[in-house]
Amino acid sequence: MTEEQIATNSGAYSADSIQVLEGLEAVRKRPAMYIGDTGLKGLHHLVYEVVDNSIDEALAGYCDHIEVTINEDNSISVQDNGRGIPVDFHEKEQRSALEVVMTVLHAGGKFDKGSYKVSGGLHGVGVSCVNALSIQMTALVERSGKMYKQEYACGKPLYSVKEMGPSENNGTQITFLPDASIFTETIYKYDILATRMRELAYLNAGITITLTDRRVINEDGSFKHEKFHSIDGLKEFVRFVDSSREHLINDVIYLNTEKQGIPIEVAIMYNTSFSENIHSYVNNINTIEGGTHLAGFRRALTRTLKKYAEDSKMLDKVKIEISGDDFREGLTAVISIKVAEPQFEGQTKTKLGNNEVMGAVDQAVGEALNYYLEEHPKESKLIVDKVILAATARHAARKAREMVQRKSPMSGGGLPGKLADCSDRDPDRCELFLVEGDSAGGTAKQGRNRSFQAILPLRGKILNVEKAMYHKALESEEIRNIYTALGVTIGTEEDSKEANMIKLRYKKIIIMTDADVDGSHIDTLIMTFFFRYMPQLIQNGYLYIATPPLYLCKKGKNEEYCWTDAQRQKFIEAYGSGEEKAIHTQRYKGLGEMNAQQLWETTMDPDNRMLKQVNIENAAEADYVFSMLMGEDVGPRRQFIEENATYANIDA
Repeated sequence: MTEEQIATNSGAYSADSIQVLEGLEAVRKRPAMYIGDTGLKGLHHLVYEVVDNSIDEALAGYCDHIEVTINEDNSISVQDNGRGIPVDFHEKEQRSALEVVMTVLHAGGKFDKGSYKVSGGLHGVGVSCVNALSIQMTALVERSGKMYKQEYACGKPLYSVKEMGPSENNGTQITFLPDASIFTETIYKYDILATRMRELAYLNAGITITLTDRRVINEDGSFKHEKFHSIDGLKEFVRFVDSSREHLINDVIYLNTEKQGIPIEVAIMYNTSFSENIHSYVNNINTIEGGTHLAGFRRALTRTLKKYAEDSKMLDKVKIEISGDDFREGLTAVISIKVAEPQFEGQTKTKLGNNEVMGAVDQAVGEALNYYLEEHPKESKLIVDKVILAATARHAARKAREMVQRKSPMSGGGLPGKLADCSDRDPDRCELFLVEGDSAGGTAKQGRNRSFQAILPLRGKILNVEKAMYHKALESEEIRNIYTALGVTIGTEEDSKEANMIKLRYKKIIIMTDADVDGSHIDTLIMTFFFRYMPQLIQNGYLYIATPPLYLCKKGKNEEYCWTDAQRQKFIEAYGSGEEKAIHTQRYKGLGEMNAQQLWETTMDPDNRMLKQVNIENAAEADYVFSMLMGEDVGPRRQFIEENATYANIDA
């Protein structure tokens, strides 16, 4: 055998093995590198990339209207009234500038600060990336009295840019159809897009954004349609997020200024709740991991409020020390800054690292807050009183926290008595099921795989942490059991509420409850607890919801589990000859109605089960939804659960 034959047969790694991906082939080869994933999140990210271009035109002062349309075939159209993408000849690329923008990665006006001072978007992959991942795309440009058009397939132009005739308007329309061979999901969710469009309208006051769904026809024959427009920007945004909470003061503390060349907009409200809710944005992108702008905001808030309280002698009789956390309890704030050259870091690349931003935000917030406190003594006293109450409650929480820590495996204590632990000790392989009730917990213990699945039964509905002070939550036995079973400690410092995840014992935490309205309520209570006290679990993708089947359908030797009414109807049509009395249907209203083997094979077996991963697509929207669901008003909560539950038509 020759050396060449040996090299060929052994899969030699040589120069011939190196592939050079031309043009947009790299995007199609590794799409997740550019848009995060190829599931629902990545699918909707395509829309955001195109809309970002239109928002950039608005930030530059050339666009005030953006129309987003979901077409009948699940393609998307985005149209704006901006200047229109340039179509003239690009000397370096030897083709139209429009074709360059649409087919070349990292090509566009965002890199020329003369065209755009700041631009939206996190990674700037742009419309060319969307083009690469679309089976078809059409660009229509109206500019300089004419209309131009070019079409593409999988990122490649089908013909040169051509002139279509005269036009009196200016703007760009992009229509694209995602490639079903790349995306696991190709059906757009109206609510996800509506949430982002609403957010963009708040973050960019004065812009009108419309969302139309041509797949849904109203009773009057019109398409489903919404218009998003904000006059007061972040003032309206913070009121929206805080709308389901009881306000401590009705004022919005607001600033809109520029420091060190950085536009800074902040809106602050105080409520009577016990959690801190700060939502920060850089160039319209939600920085869920915070960063230097958030650090500057917190530093200014603590310094300014503490100085005001001390100067006003309001802390003279307080025997306990006030910490930074105390100043932020009951605070809802939205921070939006624009940075010409943002530097992102962190696990999800959503943490701002620009050092110059911290001082700018600190200065701006300090000045605005100091002015408000001096001009509003009555409201300022209410805020400081709330701070003192928070400090008192924090000291009361020490004892409760120590009770949790003493039982924690980190300090040598035992695990909760109800916990049936798994034998594996690798967190990457271990799963913890939080199960509704002792009965279902017993069944789950019998049906589980003991090597990697742990079971923690929960007694009924856990405490609603949205309406409870922090120390009350820690005094709850069920919540203490969750902390202890997970192996986390609470904070690295005495006064911190943050959970320390270093010793987390399971990296898959699965909520498993009955398939009814009460079960969904318990799901929401548990998710609220994690969202408020351990958001890192959700951000890291560790939290899931189990989906037990609704029915077991039988006809002779044929039987099938059904998770939806549509699946059940399909079984009836297949085996019942159209007669539903011909089918035996067992409705599972509770986990306890299944035996251990049934629970394993439908809900717990990794090879067959369906898990819903809990994620935070939009932190501000999640904040609003959780406070609405778990607040004082029961009506909206029940309505939301019934509208969003697959079984609502059965149990309502």
